[in-house]
Amino acid sequence: MDYKKTNAPDTTITRDFSDLEKNTGNIYKSLVIVGKRSNQIQKEIKEELNKKLQEFASYTDNLEEIFENREQIEISKFYERLPKQTLIAMQELLEDKIYFREADDKEKE
Repeated sequence: MDYKKTNAPDTTITRDFSDLEKNTGNIYKSLVIVGKRSNQIQKEIKEELNKKLQEFASYTDNLEEIFENREQIEISKFYERLPKQTLIAMQELLEDKIYFREADDKEKE
């Protein structure tokens, strides 16, 4: 998913509980779903960032060659400005973009 085009807010906002429990019928289920989705998003963003920063990796041990790379700094700043993964996951839940299913009783045994 392209997290650059998400319409999630950049800062924390007040939410209405009835909106959060609308899809699941239970506020706690909704929060568990948002938490798990948030972890998935965080892993995807971290892998993407690491791939981009890997291009700038230097494998020499010479301290004189260490310098600030403007492109690397700009990439890092861009990812810092993205909305937090919990806000993205919450927005996905509110927009019905998260698929979830409950385990059957037989699967639990």
